[in-house]
Amino acid sequence: MSKIDIGIKENDRLKIAEGLKSLLADSYTLYLMTHNFHWNVEGPQFRELHLMFEEQYTELALAVDEVAERIRTLDVPAPGTYKEFARLSSIKEVDGIPEGRKMVDILTQGHEQIVKTCREVVKLAQAADDESTASLASDRMRIHEKTAWMLRALNK
Repeated sequence: MSKIDIGIKENDRLKIAEGLKSLLADSYTLYLMTHNFHWNVEGPQFRELHLMFEEQYTELALAVDEVAERIRTLDVPAPGTYKEFARLSSIKEVDGIPEGRKMVDILTQGHEQIVKTCREVVKLAQAADDESTASLASDRMRIHEKTAWMLRALNK
């Protein structure tokens, strides 16, 4: 098997991959939370929230694959267990089933946290001249900023 040679120093690849692991863990945690809320939302905004949450968890399902594949492209194993995700994620799970407005607040905070995680990954990638990772993290950041804005607008 040949050694990876994509123009990024090994130490930089490993640092970037660690940042991406955090992004993957945050994204997967938010995916699970959003899917849970989709299944369990009730109340006057049921239909609107149920459908919105479905759109969001579907988008997140695609995102986790993209982030994991970027980690693999950097020749680092991607985390893939609940235990690893819980250790790596800065988004904490929610106990019980909150009411709809609280679900919106919790998801807003989750998307805002992923924006912060993306910013850290972008910095690492730019410092290593890793345009592919910087682009991926920047694209993810834009999506999460927009989603957080849309969620915040629901509770005004």
